[in-house]
Amino acid sequence: MMKKLFCFLMITLLSANAIFAEVTRKEKRALIDLFEHTNGKEWVKKWNLEEPVSNWQGVKVDKGHVIEINLFRNNLNGIIPESIGDLGHLRVLNLAFNTITGELPSSIVSLNRLRVLKLEMNRIKGELPQTIGEMESLEEISLFNNFLTGSIPESIGSIKNLKILNLSSNSIKGRIPNALGDLTQLESLGLFENALEGSIPSEIGKLVKMKELVLANNQLAGEIPAEFAQLASLEIFQIQNNKFDSFENLQMMDSRQFLVFDYDKEEFDPNFKDINFSKTRMADTKFEDVEDD
Repeated sequence: MMKKLFCFLMITLLSANAIFAEVTRKEKRALIDLFEHTNGKEWVKKWNLEEPVSNWQGVKVDKGHVIEINLFRNNLNGIIPESIGDLGHLRVLNLAFNTITGELPSSIVSLNRLRVLKLEMNRIKGELPQTIGEMESLEEISLFNNFLTGSIPESIGSIKNLKILNLSSNSIKGRIPNALGDLTQLESLGLFENALEGSIPSEIGKLVKMKELVLANNQLAGEIPAEFAQLASLEIFQIQNNKFDSFENLQMMDSRQFLVFDYDKEEFDPNFKDINFSKTRMADTKFEDVEDD
């Protein structure tokens, strides 16, 4: 009797584990699409499609749904398929440091649970979706070093939890939208090396949690907003290689807060009392990703 009870409990437990390890047919199909569209047979760490999805490299499953895909530096070569939008429970999508081409699929905006979107160091072209603001759960958008064009969508100001926005080293043009001033949780804004023009919105001065602001190597003009004096948390500030008319308002900022400060008018003395110019450097982009074992 005890032996039968033990066998029954074991079967029940194994069945429960199998249920939680499996994902819906729709989600599994989306993963296989990604594998096939990015030349999965040539990945560094390949998926064995005969194994349970929970065993696939870089895939995390919770309660029968895919919640994370991390294929950082895994030799993905191809496009992100439209079916990526079928992974509605996804929280992390990290396909950085690969050779992904094509445009961002329009369906990506339907990933409204996504918190981290890391697609840096690829060859993605085209424009950011105008409806990117629908991805309201995002905390990090990292798309630096791609071939993105177009302008920064106004709707991005709707992503209220966003902490990191890095669009550096693309071909994004137009003005910096005033709506970025609505991102009150933003800590890092990287727009280095694009084709942005016009003046910096004074609304950026409202982002009091900002620690890093990199606007170097654009076509920005006008003056530095006086509101930047409110950026008391700012540590890295790089604005060199632009077309600013005036740096006068820099005098209102406290130099003691800076770890890095770069501007390109050697003849201009911002009258900072304590700034250590040995700490200045050219804008760069930090690569903080680490490859999972």
